[in-house]
Amino acid sequence: MGKKRVMVPVQEVDMSAVKYQQEDFQAPHLTGFVFKLFVWIIETPLIGPLIVSFVKKQNKFDELLQNTDIPEAPMFRPEFPPQEPEPGVVMLDEEGKPEERVELALKSLPQYDPASCWNGDSSSSFRYWKIRDYAYAYRSGRATPTTVAGHIISVIKEFSSKKPAQPLLISFDAEEVRKQAAASTRRFEEGSPLSILDGIFVAIKDDIDCYPHPSKGATTWMHEVRSVRKDAVCVSRLRSCGVIFVGKANMHELGMGTTGNNPNYGTTRNPHAPERYTGGSSSGPAAIVASGICSAALGTDGGGSVRIPSSLCGVVGLKTTYGRTDMGGSLGRSGTVEIIGPIASTVEDVMLVYSAILGSSLADRISLKPGPPCVPNISCDNSNTLGPMRLGKYTDWFNDVYSTDIFEKCDDALNLLSKTHGCEMVEIVVPELEEMRNAHLVSIGSEAQCSLNPDCEDGKGSRLTYDTRTSMALFRSFSAANYVAAQCLRRRIMYYHMEIFKKVDVIVTPTTGMTAPKIPSSALEDGETDLHVTGYLMRFVLAANLLGLPAITVPVGYDKQGLPIGLQLIGRPWAEASILRLASAIEELFAESKKRPVSYFDVLNG
Repeated sequence: MGKKRVMVPVQEVDMSAVKYQQEDFQAPHLTGFVFKLFVWIIETPLIGPLIVSFVKKQNKFDELLQNTDIPEAPMFRPEFPPQEPEPGVVMLDEEGKPEERVELALKSLPQYDPASCWNGDSSSSFRYWKIRDYAYAYRSGRATPTTVAGHIISVIKEFSSKKPAQPLLISFDAEEVRKQAAASTRRFEEGSPLSILDGIFVAIKDDIDCYPHPSKGATTWMHEVRSVRKDAVCVSRLRSCGVIFVGKANMHELGMGTTGNNPNYGTTRNPHAPERYTGGSSSGPAAIVASGICSAALGTDGGGSVRIPSSLCGVVGLKTTYGRTDMGGSLGRSGTVEIIGPIASTVEDVMLVYSAILGSSLADRISLKPGPPCVPNISCDNSNTLGPMRLGKYTDWFNDVYSTDIFEKCDDALNLLSKTHGCEMVEIVVPELEEMRNAHLVSIGSEAQCSLNPDCEDGKGSRLTYDTRTSMALFRSFSAANYVAAQCLRRRIMYYHMEIFKKVDVIVTPTTGMTAPKIPSSALEDGETDLHVTGYLMRFVLAANLLGLPAITVPVGYDKQGLPIGLQLIGRPWAEASILRLASAIEELFAESKKRPVSYFDVLNG
């Protein structure tokens, strides 16, 4: 038996005595035959649980949860204290029409002349076409949704023929895309587009319902036990704005991984380096946006799954406050850590899509009492509203990355912010990061196990990929006592963060602790398990999930190998507008340094 550990009440913790502890995961990197043998062993009665127990003990799981006396009461889902209103914002009506919210968000954006980009100097630095560029092209007759659909269909077919398989989409119907595009083209011809999003092409992650496509969660069997009869709530809101859905985007099976590896359908490749991972689990959504094929995509984020691939692919990904978007019609609708969030190539496009999809479910409105949804008013010079912003940085944590390129580029961004906009840097301490990692793991793992257990008992578990089966073996080892202890830790860690937000407006970190990792050739057929890579990729993202806080990743440059680096901004509860404003300012500072991805398609010009 381990020695009992007693935590002092959270209000009595001496913050000056907190020491940062580097992660040190004790687990082998496995691929191929050895990996399959390992999975067979851990699924074997008696022997398997002993091995899982040994791995947990090596990583101090029992010490941090099972053998610890935690004085706080459990917090079974995020609970937020009342928040002060955000300054300089445009309020949106979550009960109103999505297209009306989008119109208000559009008016809050800076002045922009798309015509100048069409007539500009082609030798200027690379930039993605924005949603406003597409709208201009459609309205001026330079392009139509039908012609763009033709270009996209050609590109998707090109991807589907690659060997080994590396699809962006799991479910794709060219005729369905043509039909949506034709309807949008008619609306433009009649002078009655539904919104600025009319004719904009969007991909939907395969764990979010988008009728008539099945939702497989990138498994080979989910569509057999769960049919799709209508759009998810978020998808329905986008459809009412005239969005064209290209299909269901590839992902790490059931969201249980951070690389995007998928032996079932093929592993999506990073557009900046095809021999490297996109990050996961929203691999397809991030890659299809970074490739220029879609203006935006919807992903889900239960453990960094929007932010990690967005960072590794050099695009923008928003994780909203827990409960801000309605999860109805998604596979993760009943969890306490997951949200649906937008991915786009620019902050303003994220804002437009976010404005369309936001709106809490009735149950969440009653229980969470969300603050009014807002977007920042950046229609004029925003330097005066950024000036008083205080940015919290925990230096020891911030610098704990695989490559110094990451913290150097992120530091450069913060220094530029201070110099250009007068933002104040504040040194902070975030206690109990190791406890937070374990609390998140038990929370998301227990919720996944609860959701999948009936199908696994029905024999579907053996049809999951080997890395998902590895995760499930670990999740099955969690006890009810572990789950309650994790929720007690959630309350402690929420207290620490709410205290930090009394001193700062935003917490800043690198988004990931490493840039895009290489794909081992031995991992393509059967997957892999590599907790060291997982640890680096998830190092900074978990607080936003466990505590339900809003967070965004924005590109701030590249490492020495030309791989994208993202800076993460974590905001107060319901403060999406504040992190969007700051992200927009950062994006503007780095606008001239963008690199064209190796795999990029100009579908607007063809």
